Amino acid sequence: MAASCLVLLALCLLLPLLLLGGWKRWRRGRAARHVVAVVLGDVGRSPRMQYHALSLAMHGFSVTLLGFCNSKPHDELLQNNRIQIVGLTELQSLAVGPRVFQYGVKVVLQAMYLLWKLMWREPGAYIFLQNPPGLPSIAVCWFVGCLCGSKLVIDWHNYGYSIMGLVHGPNHPLVLLAKWYEKFFGRLSHLNLCVTNAMREDLADNWHIRAVTVYDKPASFFKETPLDLQHRLFMKLGSMHSPFRARSEPEDPVTERSAFTERDAGSGLVTRLRERPALLVSSTSWTEDEDFSILLAALESKGPLREYYSRLIHQKHFQHIQVCTPWLEAEDYPLLLGSADLGVCLHTSSSGLDLPMKVVDMFGCCLPVCAVNFKCLHELVKHEENGLVFEDSEELAAQLQMLFSNFPDPAGKLNQFRKNLRESQQLRWDESWVQTVLPLVMDT
Repeated sequence: MAASCLVLLALCLLLPLLLLGGWKRWRRGRAARHVVAVVLGDVGRSPRMQYHALSLAMHGFSVTLLGFCNSKPHDELLQNNRIQIVGLTELQSLAVGPRVFQYGVKVVLQAMYLLWKLMWREPGAYIFLQNPPGLPSIAVCWFVGCLCGSKLVIDWHNYGYSIMGLVHGPNHPLVLLAKWYEKFFGRLSHLNLCVTNAMREDLADNWHIRAVTVYDKPASFFKETPLDLQHRLFMKLGSMHSPFRARSEPEDPVTERSAFTERDAGSGLVTRLRERPALLVSSTSWTEDEDFSILLAALESKGPLREYYSRLIHQKHFQHIQVCTPWLEAEDYPLLLGSADLGVCLHTSSSGLDLPMKVVDMFGCCLPVCAVNFKCLHELVKHEENGLVFEDSEELAAQLQMLFSNFPDPAGKLNQFRKNLRESQQLRWDESWVQTVLPLVMDT
């Protein structure tokens, strides 16, 4: 409880000073059609909060989005004149004292900094907050909401304490403190959203928090990529990464060829190469809740951890496989998913209650998926319908061998799964958001 008490003490001590600067702005009152959205993480790698902002703007709200600006958000967000992005500075831990002391000081400083940034913004009718990370942002946003009359909306993606538990262990004092903090301050919110029915039930049963399930849905730009755009993407990636380059030179020197496609110089027509390799994509944030060695072991049979897995890749001696680990621009990521033949998901969920958004994006591109099994995966991946579910590297290896044994096979399971995805008529993000979130913010 010590860190939480320090956060509240810091807020109380800073309140008079901050009010001197922010009171004139706040006396005008909160704008009924304005929303403040907060993510104590990289905005460019927080797609769900970007989608919230876009949907709010599309339905008449102005939005101030606060977060770290480490990577570029989607162009739609940057070009929307109803959305203002306010960059936050990511504070670093002190390099002195015990680790718990360093962490406590960082939390207090982050709380004071976030409070200051929020006090100098136009108050909104709602504060939308992504959790995790929720320490110290839940307490700060609740406190600001009390001052200006904003209603706090927490979007539960997962539990922050469960992610900390992957590093420190579930019984570490910091993990237990984070759990108490999330549970206590989470109950103070006005509205709660979550990503699965399993999480909604867990919040209700164990934390006495009522939430509405808002499933992740693909944005409109996640779709199958036309062949000419595929070729353009492969040529672009080939300039930086050798696996995308042509294995042999075309007979006509002016013909443009990648590892997968070629463009006729005369007609400009793009075709797939007959002997092209299969393109398997596994999106990853290189974090502890994704065991990438499962895929490497399966291939051998047939973020913080990126360098670790890169070293493992270099130690493998693949004969018919090339591995590439690029960071993609926001606009190129959906194009690559829409060009691939199979997606692989290694997300296992620290809590067992969230679903991998990468699979949602893949399904939006009608890309079949092989996904490692965990508690609530069945809410998204239907085995033998839109993909396959596996338990370990041996089962994944057998699935890859079966799917790619006669590649490309028009009558194979890959094409059947893709056909099922095309026919499923899945809702897009804004269609789902209008049904689930818009009534909540309009009614209250």
